[in-house]
Amino acid sequence: MPCKREARRRHNTIAFWLSDEEKRIVEARIKIAGIPKGEYYRSAVTGQEIQIVAGRYRSDRLAMALEELMRRTENGDSEAIYEIHTTVKELLALMNQ
Repeated sequence: MPCKREARRRHNTIAFWLSDEEKRIVEARIKIAGIPKGEYYRSAVTGQEIQIVAGRYRSDRLAMALEELMRRTENGDSEAIYEIHTTVKELLALMNQ
């Protein structure tokens, strides 16, 4: 029997849409794996190496966002400084996985 929501260790929910065919494939893989659905989804999401590929469009958008943050930091915007610090920490964590 599931525990009460307050007693849960994991408090966040992530939802996404699948086609009928995608759902059939995922459910078949879960049966083959022989583990609970939640465990399967968590391991599928967190246990894979992610390769980031940035094309010209994405690179340009990233450059524009970074330039905007730099302008804000030069004007003394402490929120922009915090955003940069947080983003860099997240990127470093991803690179070290």
